[in-house]
Amino acid sequence: MIKILKFLFINLLVFMIISSGIGPALSENETTPTANETTPENNETTPEATVVATTSAPTPAPETTDAETTTVATTPDKFRVGPEVRLRPVNDVIEAQQDGIVELFMRNPSLNDVTLHVDASVSVPSGIHVYGEGFAQSVGAGTAAGTFDVPPGTARTIIVVIKADKSARIGSHTIHFSGLYYAGDNKDGFQPLSLTYPIVVKEASEEPESSEPAPETSPGVGFIGVLAIFSIFAIARFLSKKV
Repeated sequence: MIKILKFLFINLLVFMIISSGIGPALSENETTPTANETTPENNETTPEATVVATTSAPTPAPETTDAETTTVATTPDKFRVGPEVRLRPVNDVIEAQQDGIVELFMRNPSLNDVTLHVDASVSVPSGIHVYGEGFAQSVGAGTAAGTFDVPPGTARTIIVVIKADKSARIGSHTIHFSGLYYAGDNKDGFQPLSLTYPIVVKEASEEPESSEPAPETSPGVGFIGVLAIFSIFAIARFLSKKV
């Protein structure tokens, strides 16, 4: 009986020793994955961190296309140097064989890059007529008007002929020139003109309705001329006889 109990006790002791050695091995086999096995953590990819800018990025300037056009402001025409517009008297007395003559002188300096435009008019008293290149006479209105262009670096002279008919008052009269001038196409930048010219009427013109100036008449030979010619012939004859 004692031998049987001793045998059972030895078997129980061996069983307990074996059981205590197998448990940790089984736990290690269950918890430790093999090289072929992959854990869920290895299959999952860690998302990258997203950086949010605290300031807004600069907005790029819009690109211009061929269809877009750029408007360029134009500079109005102007003179670098002021032009010259004036009257030059030639003859201020009206007689039968002599008309009054005035020159309208216009000069555009070469420093300017634009054309000088002159719009002039002449006002005359009753019985006085004005004629000139480029001027158009207004019948019954007592005025004549004309427009003139003077390129840069050039000058222009307009001869104005003044005549008097029989209704004109004998004595002194005033001819008034007025108008304006401007540079190029800059009509808003015009400058006014106001010129006066005195003239004396001694007698009516021979052809007051003609635009042609009165021809200059050469003075006659006269008595002194005839006497001088006779003296020359007399001296020549006297010398020829003496020789």
